[in-house]
Amino acid sequence: MRVALVPLLAAAFLHGQDTPYFNWVEARAKSLLGERRKALAAITTVAAAEQRQRQVRERVLELIGGLPNERPPLNPRISGRREFNGYTVENVIFDSLPNYPVTGNLYRPTAPGKYPAVLYAVGHWDQGKPSSQRISANLALKGFVVLTYDPPGQGERLQGFDPHLKRALAGGSTAQHFLNGAQSILSGETVARYFIWDGMRALDYLETRPEVDATRIGATGCSGGGTQSTYISALDPRVKVAAPACYINSFEKLINGPTGDSEQSFPGFLSSGLDQGDYLGIFAPKPWLIASTEGDFFTPAGARIVYEEAREWYRIWGVPERVKWVVGPGGHGTPLLVREAIYEWMIRWLKDGKGDAREHDVQLVPDFDLLATSTGQVATSVDGVDLYRIIEERAAKRRTPGTAAQLATRIRELTGAPRRASQDYRTVEESRDETLLRQRIEFETEPGLNVSAILLTPLASGRKTAVLIVDPRNIATLAAPGDTPLAAARAGHIVLLLRPRAIAGAPAHTDAFSGDWISNTRAWLIGRNLPGMRALDILHGADILLARPDVARLTAHASHTAGIWLLLAAALEPRIAAVWVDRTPHSLREAFTGPVHRDLHDAVIPGFTQQWDLAGLAALLAPRKLIWTDPTGWLRDTVRLQGPPYRYRYFEQPDMELIGDLVRP
Repeated sequence: MRVALVPLLAAAFLHGQDTPYFNWVEARAKSLLGERRKALAAITTVAAAEQRQRQVRERVLELIGGLPNERPPLNPRISGRREFNGYTVENVIFDSLPNYPVTGNLYRPTAPGKYPAVLYAVGHWDQGKPSSQRISANLALKGFVVLTYDPPGQGERLQGFDPHLKRALAGGSTAQHFLNGAQSILSGETVARYFIWDGMRALDYLETRPEVDATRIGATGCSGGGTQSTYISALDPRVKVAAPACYINSFEKLINGPTGDSEQSFPGFLSSGLDQGDYLGIFAPKPWLIASTEGDFFTPAGARIVYEEAREWYRIWGVPERVKWVVGPGGHGTPLLVREAIYEWMIRWLKDGKGDAREHDVQLVPDFDLLATSTGQVATSVDGVDLYRIIEERAAKRRTPGTAAQLATRIRELTGAPRRASQDYRTVEESRDETLLRQRIEFETEPGLNVSAILLTPLASGRKTAVLIVDPRNIATLAAPGDTPLAAARAGHIVLLLRPRAIAGAPAHTDAFSGDWISNTRAWLIGRNLPGMRALDILHGADILLARPDVARLTAHASHTAGIWLLLAAALEPRIAAVWVDRTPHSLREAFTGPVHRDLHDAVIPGFTQQWDLAGLAALLAPRKLIWTDPTGWLRDTVRLQGPPYRYRYFEQPDMELIGDLVRP
């Protein structure tokens, strides 16, 4: 079995990241969580608790973008069956949405009868369903019908599957979740709505099975499956018993750790007064088991916070025994102690405690024995569509054009804080030669958060044109000999080389498909937007230059996705007389047109594409000069576009030619 990708991400977390930014986010998150604790402390009656349950459930549904209004036919089919000692495994397919099939395995006792059921959500393992064999088979031997299924991007449901390569065009499970996740957030929802809907449709399928007692259904899963079993348990009343593993935690501990994939990080979650304990709050007073492991990055310390809160919550109903916490040995996963705790919990609450929770040895088969499709992939076996097409079609139906005035207001909201009244900055170090003063400076862009820049000032007297260059590289490597910023300063221009907040030590534009998801998801959680906050940093840099008596005119330049941050800033600052963006994506809506994109997280503004696109943003700069060279799509491919502001560079055209055009009145 391949290991999950999430632990690998956790191991690499904060390597080369902007630690002050994460500390700043953590402080704001903990302030929000402190307000939440005060609100919970005021709830002491069942009536007040039930009122919060309703409010939280409505808010969670709002944050994910709601759920589909209709349940289309399941079109269930059984494609294979295999008998084992005491249980049977059926390979099944059913439709979650029209032309959107889900592949799964149904484990059932061999003996006829009516049994309680368990929905097993798969974690972030590329192979999908095989990861659930041991637990599912044991539950079947203990008298449960178990349905386990592949999430999007895993197992037989790879997105952007290439039949020639026999693999997805991009990444494994977590990478594919990020790809769909960024698209969903652009359209004003989260990809979690589709994951949750798959689970609810899986419950629909269980209800059609003659072996299932639909009044007795539980849900479990590990890691990403712990996430999904948490959501489904909280939002679908058919689930009577919950036992998520290796997920439940408080953002008190998670906010400066691996907060997870797009379906695990809702924009506005913490700023809405929520934490993971609210899922248990919705579910109460039904039985909930929290399962953790000692060495997990979903730490026992974070799980304890939720457990202790839940105990107090369940005491309001007078049933504290209905919430339990178990901690097993080892790292991220389900060791024997945890597995047997899950068996015991399901037996206790779904079978009146009648059964043996000890684990049996079961036959584990290769993943190809569990395939529900003939080729091993929905994309090449069943008439279905990729998730990005569903997201695209839904987004297109919901779009309502916004005005330029509304866009300007939205950009101000995105910056999230007022401009500083002072243009003061601190010089960290400086040096000079015969013609140039070089200063490394810092300034406070928001209370408690500093931004670094390099200020290059020609020593010649007189007023000059300033060039603000947004550069996401490590500040130590900026303005090196031969760089365009240094050349522009040598040409007589004041240059401010600005690195906005939350930039990693390595170059921001790497080969990773998902872009800087870590920095962006943390901003979303506290109700802020990182492209907007980076625009605020740029505006503060502009203020520093505009306050100088030797600046006669201000221009600005950025490349790649940083060009979008600059366009946001320039839309709010009319004193930026000219802007040059290079190899910047020309359209956010184009990101919906395929299953693969690069760096989209660095430009995601929740719901932006439902009213505007980047052309509308560029229009706010008129009649000022805007130069847009080599506009790209979201695979960094140059796109052929006609007319201003677009133009195309000739082979190895020097940047200084375009700087000359930028600064020319």
